[in-house]
Amino acid sequence: MLDDGQATMLVEAGPDDDDDEAPELVEAPELPRVPVTILSGYLGAGKTTLLNYILTQQHNKKIAVILNEFGEGSSIEKSLNVGHAGELYEEWLELRNGCLCCSVKDNGVKAIENLMKKRGKFDYILLETTGLADPGPIASLFWVDKQLESEVYLDGIITVLDSKYAEKNLTETRPEGQVNEAVRQVALGDLLILNKTDLVDEHQLLLTTQLVRNINSSAPIIQTLRCRVDLDKLLDLHAYDQFDSRGYEMTLEGRFVQGAPHLDQRVKTVTVEVDGSVTQSGLDTLAEVLLWERSLATPTGQSPLVYRMKGLVSVVGEERRVMLQAVKELYEAEPVDPWPAHTPRTCKLIIIGENLDEDTIRQFISSLITNTPITIP
Repeated sequence: MLDDGQATMLVEAGPDDDDDEAPELVEAPELPRVPVTILSGYLGAGKTTLLNYILTQQHNKKIAVILNEFGEGSSIEKSLNVGHAGELYEEWLELRNGCLCCSVKDNGVKAIENLMKKRGKFDYILLETTGLADPGPIASLFWVDKQLESEVYLDGIITVLDSKYAEKNLTETRPEGQVNEAVRQVALGDLLILNKTDLVDEHQLLLTTQLVRNINSSAPIIQTLRCRVDLDKLLDLHAYDQFDSRGYEMTLEGRFVQGAPHLDQRVKTVTVEVDGSVTQSGLDTLAEVLLWERSLATPTGQSPLVYRMKGLVSVVGEERRVMLQAVKELYEAEPVDPWPAHTPRTCKLIIIGENLDEDTIRQFISSLITNTPITIP
């Protein structure tokens, strides 16, 4: 028996085919990989409201929703209630609008394996995390090397925030050396939804937006009431296989301003652009120092802890731009499109994490640059 996703051979036989003749084998088309979006957010931010909204809308998408009850704090947050008499789904249930829904309490990988047995009934997966979960380790379950031929791929992380309580959640102190869960969720978000905007005035909304920008200034922010968001803005983010130049420009505008709420600046976003190219060994050194060994010395004596890194770099001997994507220790470098003609090569990075010193990181990347400038003719 063949596994799901493996090409099968179908037999085509006409009405006049002789029993002695060998049937013609036709290769069945391979099913496309299914995108997974992780839905994150602090307790009470509105993730359940968003999922209820998606599941009750009439649309042309077949979305499978996994209500994740594994991970810390799972007993604190109430999962989605869309079953009869408010009961949670224990098995997969197909809804009238084509969605699939399930509440899972087992390991996340097992849940995906069970879901893929129903492949063909859906074309998208939304996975809700618990309110106290760090989305980073969960993202690592689905962001895998393309050569492994996984049936799913990570499309992005969406973080929902409560406009009224986001400031309190993000500025809440933790024991020395710890960063609270709400900050991590914002830092790792590829799309940030600022919900319940009707509960605050314009001044508070501005301060909250700036506070979120101080942490993650590259992700788009959508302001909503009751999580009413166009589905086209939620899905197909391609956050891990594309580099958004607009996001890079946003980081340059998202600097700290006077009057914003106090925030532990251990977690922030920095942008670095250096002219020139790196060698392949320099690219390996970049990942080794920043992601794996965390050995880069900063003026404070605290090494950077990278949550998220993305960018485009020039590599010696490679005619195409190389896209970098990283979530904590996971790292991928993939050649994409050619460099524009008559354009000097550069290395451009967005880095989100703790203890980031922009000057130190820029000096480190500059040390990896070759002395020979390269320009595409």
